Amino acid sequence: MAIASHSVIISASVENVWEYVSQIENWAIMVPAYKEHEQIDEQKSVWTFEGNMKGFKKTVKMELNVTEFHEPSMIRFELKGLTDNFTGSGTFTAEETAEQTTMTGTIEVNAGGLTGAVLTPVIKMVLPKVTTHLTEKIARQVKQDKVPVR
Repeated sequence: MAIASHSVIISASVENVWEYVSQIENWAIMVPAYKEHEQIDEQKSVWTFEGNMKGFKKTVKMELNVTEFHEPSMIRFELKGLTDNFTGSGTFTAEETAEQTTMTGTIEVNAGGLTGAVLTPVIKMVLPKVTTHLTEKIARQVKQDKVPVR
């Protein structure tokens, strides 16, 4: 199992953060190696990633299912590999203090099956970078797009 978490302080209200993060398609496109996604319904989407690792091209499809929306402070989701044997979960939390919001992204992934022993070290190496990159990119976008909340 691999787990990674990253927090960032955003000069924006928790409502501005929520407005952006609550729209899954906003942050789907920010995940490294993103290729496309399909929104199945309000909670479920299928994401496709394509990447190169040491000259080997790999396409991965996964299902993301939002299991909890607690406006304006938390989104919890589950992940399931469609092309590879992995499961996972994650959260985005937001906590407002003094006109700033601390946003934390946490992702956990567990690779299973015969390839699990091979994939787990790779996931452990990549997941912290992906989590940090995604959280920082969302923070920059929220800061750029923020509008006053009344």
